Amino acid sequence: METNGKTPEAVHTGIATQDWAEASADSTYRAAVVDLLGALAYGELAAFERLAEDAKLAPTLADKAQLASMASAEFQHFAQLRDRLSVIDAEPTEAMRPFAAALDEFHRQTAPSDWLEGLIKAYVGDSIASDFYREVATRLDSDTRALVLGVLDDSGHSSFAVEKVRGAIEEDPRVGGRLALWARRLMGEALSQAQRVVADRDALSTMLVGGLADGFDLAEVGRMFSRITEAHTKRMAALGLAA
Repeated sequence: METNGKTPEAVHTGIATQDWAEASADSTYRAAVVDLLGALAYGELAAFERLAEDAKLAPTLADKAQLASMASAEFQHFAQLRDRLSVIDAEPTEAMRPFAAALDEFHRQTAPSDWLEGLIKAYVGDSIASDFYREVATRLDSDTRALVLGVLDDSGHSSFAVEKVRGAIEEDPRVGGRLALWARRLMGEALSQAQRVVADRDALSTMLVGGLADGFDLAEVGRMFSRITEAHTKRMAALGLAA
């Protein structure tokens, strides 16, 4: 997406040009960052738990080990976020608490019934969340932005999931229809979750829709979710599934 001839990543004005020491002087911005890091931290902790649980569905020891490795990476990301919250004088458990019920409900509603559904969730569901947080990151101070982008690094989900899912579809094409429906359901639930995260927290929603320097306006929020949807369509194609 172009913004005045530049990509979103290139548009850094206001808070996005400041470091944490400068930006955190704005109490509303500071509250928004605590919310953001709290939501991310709980998301990483939940992802760790989920991947560890999904490993039980793995058909081979090699697959089980791969999921365990990805779960370990998610926990390391959680630890980074937890430590950063402590550094900025925010109690990590309290920062995560407002997001726990909604994220737990999301995972309850989207519990995979088998190995392949678990892979789709790890690839599609987590990628949608990552796309959302990367969009937000373009409006953060330089220190927080670097942390957020770092913990969003792919932990091996993509290539592993694509390889296994495409192989399963090649072996039995009928699997594709079921997995495509599952991915569409995940898309809807994940977008609803992202919207709830924003709507339920005043400071975070203010940062996104305007009211803080360098914030999104409402029209840009709509375009943001359109970009997330387009990225989902590309991931579906990579899996060999219709969007």
